[in-house]
Amino acid sequence: MYRKPSFSASLLLAFAIVFAAFQPAFARDEGMFTPDRIASLGLQKRGMKIKPEDIYNPRGGGLTEAVIRLNMAGGGGCTAEFVSASGLILTNHHCVLDGLVTASSPELDLVEDGFKADDRSGEIHAEGFSINITERIEDVTARVLQGMEKLDGQERSAAITERIKELEAAENEKAGDDSIVRIYTLNNGFFYYLYQTREIKDIRMVYAPPRNIGVFGGDPDNFQWTRHTGDFAFLRAYVAPDGGTAEHSASNVPYKPKRFLTMNIGGLKENDFVFVLGYPGGTTRYRESQSIEFARDANFPFLASWLAARADALRLVSETDEEKRIALQSDIANFDNARTVYDGGRWRLRRSQVVEKRLAEEERFRSWVAANPARQQRYGTVLQELAELSAESNRYAQRDVVIRRFPEPGMAIMSQIVFATLETMGSEPLSDDELKEKRAEVEKAIAGREPIYEREMLKYFFRAFAELPEGQKFAWAEERFGKFEGRERRLAEEKFAAGIAEGDYWNIDTIMALYGPQTTEYRPERDDPRSLAIAFITERRAAEQRAQKFASQIFRLRLLYEQGMAEMKGITPYPDANFTQRFSYGNVKGYSSREAEYRSPFTTIKGMFEKDTGINPFDMPDSLKRLQAARDFGRFGEGDSVVVNFISTNDIIGGNSGSPIMNANGEQVGICFDGNYEGLGNDFYYDPDKNRTISVDIRFVLFVTEKVGNAGWILDEMRIVGGPRARAAGR
Repeated sequence: MYRKPSFSASLLLAFAIVFAAFQPAFARDEGMFTPDRIASLGLQKRGMKIKPEDIYNPRGGGLTEAVIRLNMAGGGGCTAEFVSASGLILTNHHCVLDGLVTASSPELDLVEDGFKADDRSGEIHAEGFSINITERIEDVTARVLQGMEKLDGQERSAAITERIKELEAAENEKAGDDSIVRIYTLNNGFFYYLYQTREIKDIRMVYAPPRNIGVFGGDPDNFQWTRHTGDFAFLRAYVAPDGGTAEHSASNVPYKPKRFLTMNIGGLKENDFVFVLGYPGGTTRYRESQSIEFARDANFPFLASWLAARADALRLVSETDEEKRIALQSDIANFDNARTVYDGGRWRLRRSQVVEKRLAEEERFRSWVAANPARQQRYGTVLQELAELSAESNRYAQRDVVIRRFPEPGMAIMSQIVFATLETMGSEPLSDDELKEKRAEVEKAIAGREPIYEREMLKYFFRAFAELPEGQKFAWAEERFGKFEGRERRLAEEKFAAGIAEGDYWNIDTIMALYGPQTTEYRPERDDPRSLAIAFITERRAAEQRAQKFASQIFRLRLLYEQGMAEMKGITPYPDANFTQRFSYGNVKGYSSREAEYRSPFTTIKGMFEKDTGINPFDMPDSLKRLQAARDFGRFGEGDSVVVNFISTNDIIGGNSGSPIMNANGEQVGICFDGNYEGLGNDFYYDPDKNRTISVDIRFVLFVTEKVGNAGWILDEMRIVGGPRARAAGR
């Protein structure tokens, strides 16, 4: 259809050699760097007092050995760190929320009241949690691409895939029984990195503060500065007596990490150098303008409204049932958190004109390419191809993002109607044995379903269909409800949703009847939902075809685009984040959130008094009030209070929750737990003037554990330095 530019592995390797001579040219403090890049960043000039190899040493012994990935029971992951020689782990309260919920009951709500073990015998199993320890990191780009010089297109992709499989097999053969080696493709093939990790499966709860410390401020304060949240918790890793990985067992013993972090309670001041180690999630910092526009105008707005609807529906389910309230509070918090991420991301991309800035870069790139015949040969059509491919893929973008989420998890009846319709469209009837197996699957799928939730989510999707722009309408919804307007349409949609989710018709037998012979006369309670399923399947297939065509070409184009942009700018791109171990650096620093307003970088317990209403989520604990009134801060105070949270310019994103933030000497001074609202959208864009990392000051962590939780035995096994004397001496 149009000419495709070619590229080769030799060209990519040539770029790598050239780029090695370039200095990074990003916004100050931007970047989530692979640890092997730390030595190239010149951080001694920024104030770092330790050597790069003290942080990451491929021969072993660096601080990276103490920083681990926490795999959460409900899915997803956070960062955590070893803080004692006996496997003690520090992370965020919100990262262990699922574990607290699982161990709770209506009589004992561990989220509300917190959890404390009086000694190791009282530590409880964090069901479903595990950790991964990174044992080895290696840039294997040259090894993966060796010999690929003359290959192109699908042949090259297949050869690279096979090379990765061969390398992984060989490296896994050399790794220990408890270790796994995986090679990651980063930035569409610009880099290939090997990570060797070890999993530990027996994780136990040690201490978590009560809700009105660990979640103080709740959703209203989420992503806001100022903050006053003690978002921390302690866990412990256990292994078999021989040191091997083992499932939870009473015979297991505390894990002895190779390295654990030192806590420094000497405090920070504005402009102090700090760095973060962690496992940040996905970033897409090098995307073409069309991708950012899709996120801003279609994907982020839908995801924000969808997640808000999910949280609201769960609140309805739980408002009259205490057991369900406890069980669902973690899901509600996660949905609220993610909703804010996408809503704030959309807002930031628009306010900071990120699409317009990328378009300007692309115009500069176009001129740069046109000025040189060799560049024209290499990059001459990449912008045109990206524009054409994106225009075709995004033609129905706002409808496609809705269709891809329908029916969503929790819509059990509608999902089964869709599955049955899909399996019987143009296929042979199921045998008796197949029907028996299918019935068992359906029974399991609809067991314990929440009709209220399904009703509310069906209503949400019908509203989303109604709000689609002209040219992207969902035809079935318009034929069914389009004859109504305003409130009448809402009522018709609600009636249809209730008929599926709460009506008398749909049950195991009527769902199974969809798999067998059916009467030919029109039955609205059966045939109307089935017509919705047919229409959805048709639209979903069309959306998937567009997505597949896009995916088949975009990998090559994005690699070429990134290569060209990097060559034009004279930079070495840092790899996008992908939940592997990364390093970021910055300074403690306030910011101007809007005109004529400046936010200073520290908050204290005194600020909790200012927010205190006595009502969740701003119900300050009486214990903190008494300690503040008595100025009973122990060794953790500064002036007339205790610092609770602080902000810095470090570049982080989801997945960094629980990351240690360390001072220039490599000592832990806090735990990252959030970003600021003005800095959202940072999967695409980092703004040095606005992006801030919010951390819990390590002094507040230890103060609460010792003085509020009466769990000083935990501090006894930690290495703690600094304090009032150190501060007085200027340390």
